[in-house]
Amino acid sequence: MGWFYVVLAAVNELIGVWGLNRFSKQKNIANALLYAGGLGLSFTFIYASFDYLPTSIAYATWTGVGTGGVVLMNMLFFGESKSIIRMVSLLAIIIGVTGLKVV
Repeated sequence: MGWFYVVLAAVNELIGVWGLNRFSKQKNIANALLYAGGLGLSFTFIYASFDYLPTSIAYATWTGVGTGGVVLMNMLFFGESKSIIRMVSLLAIIIGVTGLKVV
């Protein structure tokens, strides 16, 4: 159940960041709800995961998946650079989070 909460937290973090990106360009209630709702739910789910997983593992996974997801989302949908250095850096995040889970 803990990992399910971490996944929900990461997905909602992506929704919140997407809303933040939209809100920074067009300030309206729908974008504000995406932003605040996504991040609010993200914090709620990560907090719930602490009942099942060590805080250090759950939090590190959530931040790693969220960071990697946001980078991918911005590269795919918002035109950010797709340079090889960014790809290698993203891979390093994935390896680091995976390493924490395995160890």
